[in-house]
Amino acid sequence: MQITYPAIVTAEQDGFTVQFVDLDEAFTEGDTMEEALFNASEVLTLTLEGRLSENLPVPLPSKKIKGAHYVAPDAKTQAVMLLREARGERTLSDLARALETSWPQAKRLEDPHHWPSLKTLDKAARVLGKRLVLTMV
Repeated sequence: MQITYPAIVTAEQDGFTVQFVDLDEAFTEGDTMEEALFNASEVLTLTLEGRLSENLPVPLPSKKIKGAHYVAPDAKTQAVMLLREARGERTLSDLARALETSWPQAKRLEDPHHWPSLKTLDKAARVLGKRLVLTMV
């Protein structure tokens, strides 16, 4: 699963505005297209971090939105979202038992302000029946 959210970029007289299709509160601007898309990634990360931290619903990204630019949040936020999605209906207690760790340690894996090691992410993916795959774009 790839975590990229569609954003509509609109050219304005003094630059570009960006509005995310799935997240009404996530919008930004920039003087150039490059700056606007960079800012969009920052805003997306902050919006998703806020929702995750406050246990608010986080919609999955819409697909195939015509004319949209697909923007990714930072790696920590992607990791949290992917682990939550992979965990599905399993409890954090179940995850902690499978990882042979404590509940607080398992909970930290789904904290967008915590940066787990690749080794820990890989182990969590394996116990959830997934594989950790890294991609640089």
